[in-house]
Amino acid sequence: MIIGLTGGIGSGKSTVASAFEALGAGFVDADHVAREIVQPGEPALALIIDHFGANFMRPDGTLDRPALRERVFQDPAQRRWLESVTHPRIRERLMARLTDLSRQAPYVLLVSPLLFESGQDALVERTLVVDVPAEIQLSRTLARDGVSEEQIHAILAAQLPREQRLAKADDVIDNSQDQAHMRRQVERLDRYYRDL
Repeated sequence: MIIGLTGGIGSGKSTVASAFEALGAGFVDADHVAREIVQPGEPALALIIDHFGANFMRPDGTLDRPALRERVFQDPAQRRWLESVTHPRIRERLMARLTDLSRQAPYVLLVSPLLFESGQDALVERTLVVDVPAEIQLSRTLARDGVSEEQIHAILAAQLPREQRLAKADDVIDNSQDQAHMRRQVERLDRYYRDL
């Protein structure tokens, strides 16, 4: 069984996924795969540099992800172009990883901030939303990523609104309290997913 785990920026998706992994679940992180497919030597990187220009490449040959993020979140047409190049490649690699992991674990999590927006929810049997209020999203992301508040709001605008994400969820973890509170919810859902 594949569970799609999603949540807004700064909601704690990775922390929740790690808690499930500690209990024996497997997980694949779409963000990690998204970084892989634009590494030097990958076809997507060449297409991106051809489209946006060499100024989006760092001296070491890697993609300047912060500069590209800033550019595409200012221009929805450019963001759509980028997604048309990256999303099919991400999906293909995700499927291969999920298939491999499903042979080894009782269930597998597909961790994706854009699970619903990208159509990746079609790959899963259930959806799990990690939820926190907007003010917690903002404070955690400011502390973690060192980006501007304006850029965080642009990222939030590209994600499904909280209410819509919650309406699409089969299961929800409230990650607005301490780690122990989160782990109790993970343990309960782990038992439930194993029973399914």
